[in-house]
Amino acid sequence: MHSGSSGISTQPAPDWQGKPYYPISQVYRQRFGAKVIKVPVSIADTCPNRMGIRGMQTCIFCDEWGSFAYPENQDNDLREQILKHREKVAKRFNANRFLVYFQAYTTTFTQLGKLKSGFETALSFDDVVGLVVGTRPDCLSAALLDLWRQTAERTFLGVEFGVQSFDDDQLLWMRRGHTARQSIQALERVAKEAPNVDLGLHLIFGWPTENDKQIVETAKLCNSLPITNVKLHNLHVLAKTPLEELYRKGEFEPIHLDQYAHRVALFLEHLSPKIAVHRLAALSSRWEELIAPDWVRHKMKSYQAILDHIHDRGSHQGLRFP
Repeated sequence: MHSGSSGISTQPAPDWQGKPYYPISQVYRQRFGAKVIKVPVSIADTCPNRMGIRGMQTCIFCDEWGSFAYPENQDNDLREQILKHREKVAKRFNANRFLVYFQAYTTTFTQLGKLKSGFETALSFDDVVGLVVGTRPDCLSAALLDLWRQTAERTFLGVEFGVQSFDDDQLLWMRRGHTARQSIQALERVAKEAPNVDLGLHLIFGWPTENDKQIVETAKLCNSLPITNVKLHNLHVLAKTPLEELYRKGEFEPIHLDQYAHRVALFLEHLSPKIAVHRLAALSSRWEELIAPDWVRHKMKSYQAILDHIHDRGSHQGLRFP
């Protein structure tokens, strides 16, 4: 083993389809024996923050669609959403196996009966091989965990928690309404009470108080949690959000692409090579909503810039993992 000019090992990365990180696509192919793509759907129309529960406010970065990929179809019934969105992703990614992804707002904040019915509707499609649910750490109940446990015993069920950060000051600034400790406890509770559920979490980089040490600590914490996957986002400004107001006042500056690429590379270097990665950065699918930074518009260009930075470091996921 030798080092490049950066002092980082140039040991070859594992065989990850030529990528410097463990892609979730490889996990799905190994598990299901075929290419599998998520079909995003929505059955929820709000979340605890928007409802003002316990005095909470809408998250600083969240748009009116609750991060849903296809807002124009949000009011359609679930079967129609699946049919429409499945057709779109099938053509785009040349796939014929799907996971139905209950994505928008806080899916587990909806009525349990509605969620259970939604699961059954999704699983009635022959080419649907499993389910994925997006939620947050403070929306768990014994009845919900029982539903997850039962579902995971008959099919693949992934649950992705919108943790976003493990720094309480950052969580307070973004008005999430939950703490880092609640996130950890939620993950541990699901792992204990519904052990067959495949757990993942979402993280956002680009907070005003963020630094390299915190990025490293976040990766190490992820390694200690009962998760199998992570999804990375960069904090960006969308129209009609509280973050836009701060941006217009000059009180928030979005992270630059080169700095974000550095943070991603640093995170991956300390992340266990056994934890799969969904994506390296966010994409603003609705360009008319994007205020800043402009690089978020260009998915492949930004993705390639991050990859180039990782390669230039002679780096890859798990490089500094014990």
